[in-house]
Amino acid sequence: MTKRSSSHDPAAGRVLALAAVFGLLGVAAGAFGAHGLRGTVPARDLEIWQTAAHYQQLHAAVLVGVAVLGRGGFSKALRVAAVAFGVGIVIFSGSLDAMVLGGPRMLGAITPIGGLCLMAGWAGLAVHGLSLARKPDA
Repeated sequence: MTKRSSSHDPAAGRVLALAAVFGLLGVAAGAFGAHGLRGTVPARDLEIWQTAAHYQQLHAAVLVGVAVLGRGGFSKALRVAAVAFGVGIVIFSGSLDAMVLGGPRMLGAITPIGGLCLMAGWAGLAVHGLSLARKPDA
């Protein structure tokens, strides 16, 4: 039986669970694109689908790292990173997936907002890293 540290932040568990769900859905999306959509949608739409699945998988893995970093507590920057990555995945990958599945092409207008959220996540992670680099060893 493993002991839990009293300094464990429950938000880390929630972020890890969210990362796992995004990862699972990313694998399912990739497989669906490769096996279910191939031959049924134009090649360009299949590329769009694969881009969405790729970005979802990549950022799900990054969210795992955010969860690990947040085990002892989330800095403001790390919290911003977690939320921005989550929202970015939903908007970026979700809008692309919806368009490929027949949603209105105007959804493409919100895809860049998802991309900006993903970039904000990386910026939050950078700020968190810089704050760690400035702290003296305890």
